[in-house]
Amino acid sequence: MSRTETTTVAGPPVVSPRRAALALAVLAGGAFCFVTTETLPSGMLTMISEGLGEPVSRTGQIVTAYAIVVVVFSLPLTRITARVPRRGLLTLTLAVFSAATFLAAWAPTYEVLVGARVLSGLSHALFWSVAAAAATGLFPPEVRGRMVARLSIGSALGPVLGVPLGTFLAQQTDWRVPFAVLGCVSVGLALCVFALLPTYSPEQGGAAAGTSPSRPRFALLLVVTCLAVAGGMSVLTYIAPYVLDHAGFAENSLSLLLGVSGAAGVVGTTVVGRFLDRRPWECLVVVLAGLAVAHAGLWALGSTPALVVACVALTGGCFGAMAATLMHRGLQLAPGNTDIAMASVSTAFNIGIAAGAFFGGQVLATWSVQGVPLMGSLLSVTALMLVLVVEPRLPAARPLVRPTESAS
Repeated sequence: MSRTETTTVAGPPVVSPRRAALALAVLAGGAFCFVTTETLPSGMLTMISEGLGEPVSRTGQIVTAYAIVVVVFSLPLTRITARVPRRGLLTLTLAVFSAATFLAAWAPTYEVLVGARVLSGLSHALFWSVAAAAATGLFPPEVRGRMVARLSIGSALGPVLGVPLGTFLAQQTDWRVPFAVLGCVSVGLALCVFALLPTYSPEQGGAAAGTSPSRPRFALLLVVTCLAVAGGMSVLTYIAPYVLDHAGFAENSLSLLLGVSGAAGVVGTTVVGRFLDRRPWECLVVVLAGLAVAHAGLWALGSTPALVVACVALTGGCFGAMAATLMHRGLQLAPGNTDIAMASVSTAFNIGIAAGAFFGGQVLATWSVQGVPLMGSLLSVTALMLVLVVEPRLPAARPLVRPTESAS
């Protein structure tokens, strides 16, 4: 008779439910600031270019530099800091981020601004590698899917609330002011993290190990992440030329459509959080199928405005839900340390972002903007088939054993 291999994981650090909820809210606020800072320059490129006397094409590289830093340094930084207590590490990460944001607000030259963005990218890479496990580890395993979704709401609100508010503030004052405001908020968040997050070594965290570790299934999840994010980002990156040039919407309706997509992302993240703990695999299947349908609809139904709006909303909702689902699935299947696993998921996510933008641009240049959602749909279908067909054939995840249980 074969013996079933099991995995023992630590329980959550002993903190009051109120303190745990407050710590989660603070980390969600940090996620909001990081995502807002990452994408904010897209709404202020013209103002930044004029302020620094640089062409828009060169100024746009500050967004690219940020993404490259996140991809390259997520895993190395996580490995280097693997034994650092999470309260101190997250406090320091937010402090460095606030310093980098203040540097961006002061930057007298383009080169200084790029340096500030690189520093922000380094703190971003480390934050997303450790924040999910640190936040969800304060709660019992049976509710961590819901907690991941709540953490993800912070990042989902960045493009919906943070970027429009930051752009508006820059238009009323100066492009440097939003960066200064984000720096001030980050200082407050760093102090709150230090006050609320308990002190414990990384291996003692409640989410230090995956609840259902499986190396082959986690490796497949990384491939699925790259494909699905590339599909979603190819469409979202070029949604403006699609709705204006192909679907024929008026230019003044673009901001409304983008708002619909962003708001749907918040709703999708909230809804999926209600089911992640009970049906994590099914949630991934549903959001991937929803993305495939939404993208196929944009490809085939561009002449019908109402259906275009519906497909844009479905794209935003499923993409927002997918981010939380992939994060939660990574925490479940992590074959070793969950911080390393989250760094890997973050790297795969950012590779997908870069690949989606690049290949979407190639399709746009060689065919037409209508081909972009078709490519996005094919990538989403490929990811869905891997989850439906390949994952069930891989070795099953090892069941969780609580500390109070004994492995026989």
